Amino acid sequence: MRRTDTLILGGGPAGSAAAITLASAGARPLVIERQRETGDAICGGFLSWQSLAALERLGIELSGAPATEVRLFARESWARAPLPKPALGVSRRQLDSIMLARAAATGAAVERGILAKEAEGQQIRVDGDVVAPERLLLATGKHDLRGLARPKPADDPALGLRVRLGPAPALARLVEGAIELHLFDRGYAGLVLQEDGTGNLCLAVRKSRLAELGSPVALLRAIGDEVPALGERLAFLDGAATIDAIAAVPYGWRTAETLPGIYRLGDQAGVIPSLAGEGMGIAIASGVLAARAVLRGGRAEDYQRLLAARTRRPIAIASAILSAAERPLGAASLVRLMKLAPGLASLLARVTRVEH
Repeated sequence: MRRTDTLILGGGPAGSAAAITLASAGARPLVIERQRETGDAICGGFLSWQSLAALERLGIELSGAPATEVRLFARESWARAPLPKPALGVSRRQLDSIMLARAAATGAAVERGILAKEAEGQQIRVDGDVVAPERLLLATGKHDLRGLARPKPADDPALGLRVRLGPAPALARLVEGAIELHLFDRGYAGLVLQEDGTGNLCLAVRKSRLAELGSPVALLRAIGDEVPALGERLAFLDGAATIDAIAAVPYGWRTAETLPGIYRLGDQAGVIPSLAGEGMGIAIASGVLAARAVLRGGRAEDYQRLLAARTRRPIAIASAILSAAERPLGAASLVRLMKLAPGLASLLARVTRVEH
C-alpha cells in the first residue's frame, strides 16, 4: 500500500489546474492519469475568455483558432452575435499535454498509464496496488470511479459524440472566427476550428433519437438533412473518420455534497450542458479552488458547497437553454430571438461563465 498526502485522480484540465496550484505553493501532489499518452478527449475544445485568463495565471500558453462570435442554426434559419471577448478553439490533446507538463515542471509527481479501479473509503485501488491518500481530488472527467460514481441520468439520457471534419480551406472559410451551434430534434452540435485547421464537431443527442436512426452514421446523415448548414459542413467528413462516443452524460447535474477528504472537481462536481462552452471553465476553476482549499487546510465539504454555489447559475441557465434548444419550436424561437436581440446572446454568454 502506498501513502501520500494529496492524490489527484485525472490529468485533464481540472486535475492539472489543481496540481499546478498546489505544486506552485510548494506541495507535491501525486497525479495519476489513466492514459499513457495524451489523447484527444471527446469534449472541451472551446476556451472562453475567462478560461484563457485563468490559464494565463497558471502559466499556460496555447495556440488555436480565435472565435469572436457565436452562430446559431436551426433548420434553414440562422443568426449571429458577437462574443463578449475573443475565445479560442483548441484540441484537448494540446491543452491536456501542456497543462500536465506544466504540473510536472512545477513539482507535481505525475504517473501515467495507471487505471484507478475503485474507491473503498479513503483507499483507491489502482492497477496492482492500493493508494491511501490523506485527501483525494477526484478529477476523472466524464469517467466515473466505482465507489464514488455520480447518479445515472433517468428517462432519455444524453449521449456525447465527436468527429473531426477536414482540414480543408473551404471548411475554414465557412467556420472561421466563430463557435457554431446547430440545433436539431433532441440534440445539438457544436463546431469550432482548432489549431491544426480541423473542425471539432461535438454532439449531444438523446438516446431515443440515436436509437430511432440505428447508428451514429445514420444520425449524422439525418441531422445534415435537417439543418442544411450542418450538412454543408458534414461534407468535409472523411468517410473513414472515427466517431467517438460516451454514454449517459448527466447534463445539468451538480452536487454540494461530498465525503470528508474527497474533493470533486470538474464534471465530477457538476456537468454544464456543453452548448454553453463552459465545461473547461468549470474544470479549471474547480481545480484552482480545491487546491487553495487544501493549502489553507479547508474541509472538502466546505469547498464542495462553495463550488456548487458558484456553478448554480451557469448550470441552471445553460440547462434552461438546452431544454428549449432540443425542441424544434424552441430552437426556432432561439434563432429568432438572437436575430432580434443579438446583445441578449452576449449577455447569456456572460452569465453562463463560472466565477474564477
